[in-house]
Amino acid sequence: MSRIAAIGGGVIGGGWIARFILSGHDVAVFDPHPQAQRIVGEVMENATRSWRRLFQAPLPQPGRIVWAESVADAVAGADYIQESVPERLDLKHRILAEIEAAAPKDAIIGSSTSGFKPSELRQGASHPDRILVAHPFNPVYLLPVVEIVGGGASSEKACALLQSVGMKPVSIAREIDAHIGDRLLEAIWRETLWLVRDGIATTEEIDDIIRFGFGLRWSQMGLFETYRIAGGEAGMRHFLAQFGPVLKWPWTKLMDVPDLDDALIDRIADQSDAQSGHHSIRELERIRDDNLIGIFQALKANDWGAGRTLRQMENGFYAREPIRAAGYPLRLHRAQVHGGWVDYNGHMTEFRYLQVLGDATDAFLIHIGLDAGYRATGHSAYTVETHIRHLAEVRSGETLTVETGLLGHDAKRIRLHHRLLREDGSEAATGEHMLLHVDTGSGRAAPMPAALTAALDRIAAREDGVRPDHAGRGIREIRAIEAAT
Repeated sequence: MSRIAAIGGGVIGGGWIARFILSGHDVAVFDPHPQAQRIVGEVMENATRSWRRLFQAPLPQPGRIVWAESVADAVAGADYIQESVPERLDLKHRILAEIEAAAPKDAIIGSSTSGFKPSELRQGASHPDRILVAHPFNPVYLLPVVEIVGGGASSEKACALLQSVGMKPVSIAREIDAHIGDRLLEAIWRETLWLVRDGIATTEEIDDIIRFGFGLRWSQMGLFETYRIAGGEAGMRHFLAQFGPVLKWPWTKLMDVPDLDDALIDRIADQSDAQSGHHSIRELERIRDDNLIGIFQALKANDWGAGRTLRQMENGFYAREPIRAAGYPLRLHRAQVHGGWVDYNGHMTEFRYLQVLGDATDAFLIHIGLDAGYRATGHSAYTVETHIRHLAEVRSGETLTVETGLLGHDAKRIRLHHRLLREDGSEAATGEHMLLHVDTGSGRAAPMPAALTAALDRIAAREDGVRPDHAGRGIREIRAIEAAT
């Protein structure tokens, strides 16, 4: 685990903190703003809500926020430092000097600057090569892209760390004012200001054209890939030949900016209030996050774009380190029930029971050696039969522990029994699962290698021979249930 420090906890800094914390890192934070803890706390609340909806895999244990009294306290012993102070070069120089004076000499410093170049940030630095641009996009805890500018070994280390927390680092070879993303956004922003100023469109009409039109395309394909399709079967060359001459027409005012006088500011602000003023900022953030999650899930299903980044992050969560349980039956998985898991009755909904039990099965498979590395060899274990008994209501906020026993195994099959335990030790559910070891290439059952059967034999030797009385019965006849009640 890397030691992370965050200087600044506003919109961007808070998003960085949330992403690191939810990925399992402790983060030392310094922000002198009197409301910093409240602001970061609200960002963490939204981020936690979003991650619980975004990922199907069991999330890692969150890290801790450690509030520091100074920049020096925050960065002491840090491996990676994310600076997210306001966009003023004199302020950034002062903060970077404080960081360098107290941080380890090999600590990497990433600046969230949206416009300054590394050469500007490094002015007067004692170790300039370790200062990089690490420019994300809001919300940082969901949007994976981060522009990395600066190059060298520090850039490579930063990319590796940020990729491990689900980011998509894009290394920019040459520095340029405002990097890439903000230059593209600036071009559109300039044009929209003219459209509003000249009375051609309102803020809502412009936003509708984006969100109901090319914005949908851009969410899963970039500009060039979109235009390649627009060129038809002849591709990009045909598109450029057909539409290239249009670029010389006086359609845009990209090099001019309308005067942001009081009248234009009032017009934009009033139109924005009419468009979105019925929502608070926090409500808009949650609406935005929920919509992004839906787009992410669709992209993940196609293993495309940002969905591929999500899938890689989720696979990392599934490939968690095995818990070395001391006792038997094994306790390899815990889960906390959150608000998104409950139904209209206020209880954990049925399919979440199966999710928790399925995650416990995954934990067992990792425990015996059937992990991501093993699956990469072309073999896995597929569940072919499941029986769940729902025994008690579970409410939001409860912590569940799964106790797993091995009912039996042979060369190709594994039969597991799970007990879903509440905090007081009572049973909330039981699950019985039959798994087949398969060759994933052929899709057929295949014998397990000796290492897996040996691991299962060792677990089986700890069994006391007493089976749950419901094991193997399946769903009872209605008459038997009536007689029992």
